[in-house]
Amino acid sequence: MRGLGTLINTATVLIGGSVGYFVGHRIRESVRTTVVQVIGIATIVLGIGDALDTRNLVFPLVGMVLGAIVGELLRIEERLESLGGRLKRRFAKDDSDGRFVEGFVTATLLFCVGPMTILGAIEDASGKTPQLYIIKGTLDGFMSIIFTATYGIGAMFSAVGVLVVQGLLTLGGTGIDSLLDDRMRTELFAAGGFVVLAIGLNLLRITKIRLGSLLPGLVLTPVLVALFAR
Repeated sequence: MRGLGTLINTATVLIGGSVGYFVGHRIRESVRTTVVQVIGIATIVLGIGDALDTRNLVFPLVGMVLGAIVGELLRIEERLESLGGRLKRRFAKDDSDGRFVEGFVTATLLFCVGPMTILGAIEDASGKTPQLYIIKGTLDGFMSIIFTATYGIGAMFSAVGVLVVQGLLTLGGTGIDSLLDDRMRTELFAAGGFVVLAIGLNLLRITKIRLGSLLPGLVLTPVLVALFAR
């Protein structure tokens, strides 16, 4: 069934988030903090690994720089935060420390950025058994437990992002596969590594990177490869 993987991944995030929401308060604060830090470290390692696969650092670097400029001009970060704010006012009016929005934005981008999201969409579009999204969904589900326990219900609403982003990618999966050659995929995933690395740094609270502003770089990087690496 085409799109089954997206539905499975969305369900695992919701299930994991529900578990975190209802039993998360039983997990000690120190345990939640340490687990998030471990996830942050693992995310950094994953991001570095993806970024190092580049065949020419110029492409993801320039693509992400130009993308960041476009992202700031389009105010993507503010739009994501605004969406999170609207959801917070509707579902978590008593959230006074901004954890709802932080959890929503961080979890959404973590679950929706990376090679498995693109490759999984291509596989999901083929109608084959969506093995990649099943694996990704299992990992996302466990992370959703901790994220929701730490940030609150905002992290669980990342399931909406998973459904929309992966659903749209799956609908266009065949077309995406035909547009990207191996070199374009390599540099796209390297650019994705930059974003994943940024998520890890934010999780560890080393700095505060405006993640939404980085997203256009994922589109511009393969375009640059298509223009200048033929």
